[in-house]
Amino acid sequence: MVMKLPYLGSCLFLVFFSLVSIVASGSGKGLPILSFDEGYNQLFGDDNLVIHRDGKAVHLSLNERTGSGFVSQDLYLHGYFSASIKLPADYTAGVVVAFYMSNGDMFEKNHDEIDFEFLGNIRGKNWRIQTNIYGNGSTSAGREERYNLWFDPADDFHQYSILWTASNIIFYVDNIPIREFKRTAEMGGDFPSKPMSLYATIWDGSDWATNGGKYRVNYKYAPYVAEFSDLVLHGCAVDPIEFSSKRCDGTQSFQLTTSITPSQRSKMDSFRRKHMTYSYCYDQTRYKVAPLECVINPREAERLKKFDPVTFGGGRRHHGKRHHHMQASRSEADSI
Repeated sequence: MVMKLPYLGSCLFLVFFSLVSIVASGSGKGLPILSFDEGYNQLFGDDNLVIHRDGKAVHLSLNERTGSGFVSQDLYLHGYFSASIKLPADYTAGVVVAFYMSNGDMFEKNHDEIDFEFLGNIRGKNWRIQTNIYGNGSTSAGREERYNLWFDPADDFHQYSILWTASNIIFYVDNIPIREFKRTAEMGGDFPSKPMSLYATIWDGSDWATNGGKYRVNYKYAPYVAEFSDLVLHGCAVDPIEFSSKRCDGTQSFQLTTSITPSQRSKMDSFRRKHMTYSYCYDQTRYKVAPLECVINPREAERLKKFDPVTFGGGRRHHGKRHHHMQASRSEADSI
């Protein structure tokens, strides 16, 4: 049975005053790393999900038969959620690896979602990363951003983290904030506000993931294996029926530090300036007027317009003109 939102609101008070303390450093240092059996269940994929002997790392694979995935055992309302992920290498066109929060199984028509999506590519081109946010079933108005990275995410493990509070959402890569999404009055109910589960999946996104479906999954290179470790679920678990707290007894205040330090903001601005390739706020082919929650940065707008004048400037693309993106070195992370 799906509870109506007003009932949920009456339960938030209990959840908000809990004994969880989350710091918006993005590092997750000192937070408990759960074993798979402690915090997660297999979602699909049969033997395409493999748990390491230590119980704390998981392989998800995609082959011609099926993808695979897992889901947290509990629903959470706000918190810090993180994983170290190593993506498949070589030819990965059409492959999608996702690390995200959702309640779509409980709210089919008005679900919330907070996404990290990794979009595979043809050989010689790196994975791209996409963040997205849905609230209250606003799937027709997704709030996507896409980026390149300053490293090859298939070479080694890197940490990807989501901080979700009542007032904002922050995405981190290797402890560097790459996006802050603030709740505004203009959004109405479109800000994720209902308890969600954490998911991790790998699946075939041939129809859209690489150049709009131009390049599809080639199973000659299967199995595609994504590795997950250092899994952190640090939030307040709530009962899926009553939406009351299961693990928070109200003896301590629930503190979610929502601010980004000046140093973090400088790194975030640098990352976005160097690596962001798409933002829905500037997409003039999609929106004649930017959504009300968007804060337009003129420099950001100008840079994206030069990157893609059709999408971001309403101009006409010159035939034969190619846009090159120079791959940044690992050392660039120090300057972000």
